[in-house]
Amino acid sequence: MTTTLDPEAPAREPAVTGTALRRQLAAAARVLLALTVLLGVVYPAAIWGVSRLPGLEHHAEGSLTPSIDGSTSAPLRLPSGSSLIGIDPVPADPAADPWFHTRPSASAPDFAVAGLGPADPTTSGGSNLGAAAEDLGTAVAERRAAIAGRERVDPAAVPPDALTASASGLDPHISPAYAALQVPRVARVTGLGEDRVRALVAEATDGRSLGVLGEPRVDVPALDAALVAAAPGIR
Repeated sequence: MTTTLDPEAPAREPAVTGTALRRQLAAAARVLLALTVLLGVVYPAAIWGVSRLPGLEHHAEGSLTPSIDGSTSAPLRLPSGSSLIGIDPVPADPAADPWFHTRPSASAPDFAVAGLGPADPTTSGGSNLGAAAEDLGTAVAERRAAIAGRERVDPAAVPPDALTASASGLDPHISPAYAALQVPRVARVTGLGEDRVRALVAEATDGRSLGVLGEPRVDVPALDAALVAAAPGIR
């Protein structure tokens, strides 16, 4: 039996051996070493260096908000949270609540009134309730009554963002109107004057992004951290 070879078929390349193989292995090792140094050392070091630039370091470290530990003879400034994550603080005495509160959260524990309570920072998400959902209407009514009672105001004075949860459930911002609603209570409980508390609110208020996008907003974690600095004895 004879085999006919196709004259147009490409010829098989000879196996690489000996000196040629060693040259290819050496080239591959040099490329591996160069990429390891470039991507494993130089690039991470460059990114770390950029993150240390003034104005960027705070964001690179998680936008941590400092608080004051008054339990030591020399008060220490310690991280108390992040200005990017809103977790509603729980007062030691609900009847003497000194804190500014964030929006409701779908991840709040069951004992919280309709989501008015500390959100679970490990769970981000909304309730997925539609605008016509009966459960949503019930929750909004419960929130309105609870907030009106806490702030000693007419239920109609409670702003919309205090009644509706954000999509993430961890929104750190509230409207200036909701912050203003809480000022009298915070001033009364902390002993700070209302003008002083309003000044703290103003310092924690950001304007519209790029001057035109969104609405003015108050960063609650940063505001509560500033409140602790102004009145270290609050709990």
